[in-house]
Amino acid sequence: MKSFTPILENDFVKLAPLSLSNYHYLLPIASQEKLIQFSPSDIETPEALKKYVEQALEKERIFLAMPFIIYDKRSKKYAGSTRFMNIDQKNKVLEIGSTWIGREFQGTGLNGHAKLLMLDYAFNEMHFEKVEFRIDERNNRSRKAVEKLGAKLEGILRKNVYLLDGYKRNTCCYGLLKEEWG
Repeated sequence: MKSFTPILENDFVKLAPLSLSNYHYLLPIASQEKLIQFSPSDIETPEALKKYVEQALEKERIFLAMPFIIYDKRSKKYAGSTRFMNIDQKNKVLEIGSTWIGREFQGTGLNGHAKLLMLDYAFNEMHFEKVEFRIDERNNRSRKAVEKLGAKLEGILRKNVYLLDGYKRNTCCYGLLKEEWG
């Protein structure tokens, strides 16, 4: 089945559909220790990453997700993954999440460029009315990044998600409305 996930790109980043034919480019990044310490997802081994991709593609098949592989055009390297998820066509709301990038790309502005492309596409091409982000309460870097994009903290879900190490996190729920997006 052909992906309905688009290719989004600017001068800095290219977001292409994540697939079973390209996910192997992410193996060196996914195996970085504690790369996704605030996430419930397991991606550290080749088998775990393949299962993670298969699950994302199953959600794409039923129009609940659009998974991307992130390519850094400046360094000419694959950098990580992100997706539109929990797509609610009826209510015109979706979440940007399951984002992870390798350490060498963190703090370079790459993630910000990717998020801007995704927000522009969600609001102007998909005609959605709200984009949400769910972030571990302790992940200050990610929280500051979505706040910089204009997202507002709407509430905190207390102890709602188990992480791989058994810790049960509090999840900060952020939202950005179309009318707040420029």
